[in-house]
Amino acid sequence: MKNIFRILSAVILINGFLSCRSTKKLQTAINKKDTIVSVKNSTPDPLSAGNSLFNTLTTNRINFNTFSAKIKVQYEDAKGKQPDVVANVRMQKDSVIWISINATFLSVEAFRILITKNRVTILNKLEKRIEQHPFSFIEKIAKIPLDFKTLQDLIIGNPIFLGDKVVAYKLTENRILLSTLGKFFKNLLTLSVNNNLIERSKLDDLDVTLNRTADLSYGGYENKTGVFFSTQREITVAEKTKVDIKLDFKQYDFNTALSYPFAVPKNFKTK
Repeated sequence: MKNIFRILSAVILINGFLSCRSTKKLQTAINKKDTIVSVKNSTPDPLSAGNSLFNTLTTNRINFNTFSAKIKVQYEDAKGKQPDVVANVRMQKDSVIWISINATFLSVEAFRILITKNRVTILNKLEKRIEQHPFSFIEKIAKIPLDFKTLQDLIIGNPIFLGDKVVAYKLTENRILLSTLGKFFKNLLTLSVNNNLIERSKLDDLDVTLNRTADLSYGGYENKTGVFFSTQREITVAEKTKVDIKLDFKQYDFNTALSYPFAVPKNFKTK
C-alpha cells in the first residue's frame, strides 16, 4: 500500500522529489559533475541570455484543455525492483485529475483516484474501501508545497518550480545550463541547444534544514500534435536509501473528449 502511494506520487508529481534527505546521502546517488558550475564569461552577457531563455521556457509551456495517458511505472528501492504498475491518467484542465492504477502482476485495477482543487478521493479496490482527503493530503505525501496547477504541469511535463529569478547561465557546445531561484527551490536546468527542450531538472531546497533534492530526467521527446512531449522520464531520489522511478508514456492524447467514471460500489467501506 505504501509503495502504491509512492508510485501515485511519482505519476502525479513526476516525482520522486517527494522526500527529505541529507545532502551527503544524495551526493552518493547523484553524480557530482551535476553540481552548479561557474558561469562567468560564458557569454558576453550571460544574465541577459539567461533571462531570454527563461522567458522562452515560460511562453513555450504546453497548453491543453484535456489530456490522457497510459503510463508504465517502474519502481526500485533498497528492497529491489518492485512489481510494475500501469497508470491511466485523464485530466480536465483546472478541474479534475483522474487516475486508474493497475497492478500488472495481478492483472486487476488496484486503485482509482479522483483529484480536484479541494479534494482527493481514493477507491482502494483491493481492500474494498473508499478514502476521502483534503487536497493537502497530496502535499503531506509529497512533503513539498503543491497546488492543483503544479500537479497539472508535472504530469504534462512543463517545468515546475521554475522560480522567478535567473542566477546563472552557461552555454556549451551541446547543452545550456540555467539556474533559477524560487520561493522554495533552486532549480538547475539542463536544456538542449537546438530546441531548448528540458533534459534534466535538479531541485535543491533553499531550507538547509530540509535538504530536499531531486534529479529528474526527460527524454523520448515526440511532436505529434504541434507540441514536444517527453515520453520517457526518470526520477532519482535519496532519503535513507536510494529510490529510482521510471515513467514510460505508452499512449497519450491532447484535447479529446474524456469521461471520468468514479462510481462507488455499495459494499465499499469508508475509511
